[in-house]
Amino acid sequence: MPHGDTTGPFTKTEGWLDWYDGPSAPAFTLPEGAVDAHCHVFGPGAQFPYAPERKYTPCDASAEQLFALRDHLGFERNIIVQATCHGADNSALVDALNRSEGRARGVATVRRDVTDEQLKALHEAGVRGVRFNFVKRLVDRIPTDSLDEIVAKIAPLGWHVVIYFEAADLPELYDFFSSIPTDVVVDHMGRPDVTKDPNGPEFGLFLRFLRENPNVWTKVSCPERLSVTGPRALPEEIPNGEHIMYSDVVPFARRVVEEFPDRVLWGTDWPHPNLKDHMPDDGLLVDYIPQIATTAERQRKLLVDNPRRLYWND
Repeated sequence: MPHGDTTGPFTKTEGWLDWYDGPSAPAFTLPEGAVDAHCHVFGPGAQFPYAPERKYTPCDASAEQLFALRDHLGFERNIIVQATCHGADNSALVDALNRSEGRARGVATVRRDVTDEQLKALHEAGVRGVRFNFVKRLVDRIPTDSLDEIVAKIAPLGWHVVIYFEAADLPELYDFFSSIPTDVVVDHMGRPDVTKDPNGPEFGLFLRFLRENPNVWTKVSCPERLSVTGPRALPEEIPNGEHIMYSDVVPFARRVVEEFPDRVLWGTDWPHPNLKDHMPDDGLLVDYIPQIATTAERQRKLLVDNPRRLYWND
């Protein structure tokens, strides 16, 4: 699997960590029909230029490289999420969907002036949702009235809204998120601070958000992005010598999977944009799954039934 150096008139952000091109073969066997429900494509920049307003410039990560990883890990399908480095130009996403032979669906980024014809074309390509990003270091904040207009346009298509935010911003955004009438999918459990108590008030607000809004789903993905301790467990955290990866994230994700088994999704987040301290082995990320979905039934819901219901139910 060749690596993805940026091509064309773009220079990677200084200090950018490229994705790991030698992933291990997972020890955990994925259930038949498993879906990687959160991943991206970047460029290639020479073919699909990065957006002028982007906050970062990544290495290239093509559709062919994504699908090679899919097959290596044992997934059958992908959900490809529009990356912020491409802004509202969904060309790279649509190209990947067209190359997938029906084995991928997409989540796009659109602006308030998007037309019904443009939405129809995205739908025919396989797009089934739009993403609203509220992470201030990645995007400029968009007024919520603009987002309301977008929701009104996508609702007739049966699409859902994906929201990406950080835990500290949930109190401010709680009412707006709760008002969204479509299905809503939260990226990465709303990025909890895993140094805090999973039974404490901050994560408790997120759990309340899920309980009060039965249309809200969440991805229990990205332990590599949330962890403070990293992929290696501390010796005192290893029962019977068994290795626990990203052990500080496990209590948060396991709690969500156990309480909301029909509204959880999981994805690799390949090619792992904007990581600062390490680049994960995607094979080991797959081996993390049974730590948070501890029974075959929960694993099948997380990896097969839930993403199929949300993305292929038409």
